[in-house]
Amino acid sequence: MQTNLTIGALARSEGLAAETLRYYERLGLIEPSGRTASNYRLYDTTAVRRLRFIRRAQALGFSLAEIGELLSLHAQPEADMGGVKRLAEHKIADIEEKMADLARMKAGLESLAERCPGHGSTAECPILATLLEDRS
Repeated sequence: MQTNLTIGALARSEGLAAETLRYYERLGLIEPSGRTASNYRLYDTTAVRRLRFIRRAQALGFSLAEIGELLSLHAQPEADMGGVKRLAEHKIADIEEKMADLARMKAGLESLAERCPGHGSTAECPILATLLEDRS
């Protein structure tokens, strides 16, 4: 990987928009290593590694705030890894909660779909009738 990439070159190489990189910079997740004579941001291999870290963490469901915490912990090699584990366990709990919510939604939709014959007038549709129910 070439070092001292401009924001546009880094964005292209990582499949991101330059504005995404600027946003990450505003959040303090990445920072340029310097600037060109014409004041363009330059990014070195450290920024590239951090960017890839961010993208992998996002793929695991971490928010940008959580990624900031992970990067902060990474910057303190003497710190206890318990903080990293707590973040991971919290994320696992969040995912389990979302999975339970999705399972409830799926069961509800399956129940509605079973009651719907799939033909006839929409005025007689049990799915629409259930959604229109006044439950106040």
